[in-house]
Amino acid sequence: MTLKQTIEQTQQAFRDEPKAALATVKTRSELTDRFRSEVSIRKHELVIDEPTSLGGTDSGPNPIEMVLAALGSCQEITYRAFATAMGVPLTKIAARVEGDIDFRGFFGVDDSVRAGYQRVRIVLDIESTASEEQLAQLKQAVDAHCPVLDMLENNVPVETALNR
Repeated sequence: MTLKQTIEQTQQAFRDEPKAALATVKTRSELTDRFRSEVSIRKHELVIDEPTSLGGTDSGPNPIEMVLAALGSCQEITYRAFATAMGVPLTKIAARVEGDIDFRGFFGVDDSVRAGYQRVRIVLDIESTASEEQLAQLKQAVDAHCPVLDMLENNVPVETALNR
């Protein structure tokens, strides 16, 4: 089955049965050494850690880097999916994502400084024979439907709990 057929089949299945589109995504992680966190996502294992300059062992990217990586890869996937669905030729899509952060917020040095990113920039390198109008329509569709971009641009209710 082609990617286009998979997308169309999935879209139709969700139109026919909207409840089938509902999912709960789960991860598990455990801090094992200093700031090293071992993460399980489905059948995948990865390590998240802080650089040595921030007290970690630098055995993996840190959580805020993972957010940028998630955003960049989600943009790429969403571009591929919508280009395929819209018939927009796309031979390459690559993302460069940067975020500006003031670590005084995380370290509690200044409570007026937010702990997370103050600004994030995405630059997408694209190769396509599509017209500028087609690319503008594609960008509009991606910006409206990229899940990670949506989560970063809009408030997501988060509940935290301690379990003993």
